[in-house]
Amino acid sequence: MKNFFLVGSLFLVLLLLSNSLFVVKETERAVMLQFGELVNADIEPGLHVKIPWVNTVRKFDARIQTEDSTSERFLTLEQKALEVDSYAKWRIVDVGQFYVSTRGNVATAGALLAERINDGLRDQIGARTLIEVVSGERDQLMIALTNELNETTASDIGIEVIDVRVKRIDLPDDVRSSVYERMITERNREAQELRSRGEELAIGIRADADRQAVIFEAEAYRDAERIRGEGDAEATGIYASAFSRDAEFFTFTRSLNAYRETFSSKNDVLLLDPDSDYFKYLKDGVPVQ
Repeated sequence: MKNFFLVGSLFLVLLLLSNSLFVVKETERAVMLQFGELVNADIEPGLHVKIPWVNTVRKFDARIQTEDSTSERFLTLEQKALEVDSYAKWRIVDVGQFYVSTRGNVATAGALLAERINDGLRDQIGARTLIEVVSGERDQLMIALTNELNETTASDIGIEVIDVRVKRIDLPDDVRSSVYERMITERNREAQELRSRGEELAIGIRADADRQAVIFEAEAYRDAERIRGEGDAEATGIYASAFSRDAEFFTFTRSLNAYRETFSSKNDVLLLDPDSDYFKYLKDGVPVQ
């Protein structure tokens, strides 16, 4: 009987200790409730004691968590619809406020955060054009939205938003074709402007090339005529100098060249007066006076 009582007492002590002691890990945040009322809003990591069946401990993951929002439709500054799919990284910073706001339900916290993200995206995208949202100011948009969310999420929900990112931006099916058609029209207009500008430049280049060609040809003809004139003048000077040295010999050689060219063809007929000066060097070798 004594052994039974001893075993029962030991079991009771162990049961009491198991319900009195609890451990909070480094990766956890915890709150203590007393009959459902919050009495300790932030329990530090380590070993702690509670009153069995009076106090209740709720533990929550303190690591960074991800909230993947559903795709939503937003309008840009020029009233163009976009399908935006986003996600957020967040963690608990005020475990007491987190429990009060969500009753410790992580899904509730995610839903509240997703709603605020969509509201923030609606405001941020509505203040920007399509190009700015897609590429130009996408990073600035995310930073501004993260800062805006952190102004209220810590005090209202007890969480800190680490980052908000857009996974995908699509055009809705009902406006995609019209947007693509406008994009094609715009690109065709830009291409036509580039072609027209290129043709204008080509015409100017060809006109300048033609003008330069005319100038070069005129300058070349001028230089050729000048060189030819200088050559003729020099040749005339040489002829005059040679003639002045021996006029009879110069006349004789020129007559011989004329005979050679005249009688080179057997088919030609030449009618001349035998007493003509043309034949003076063929008459007994005595020049006609």
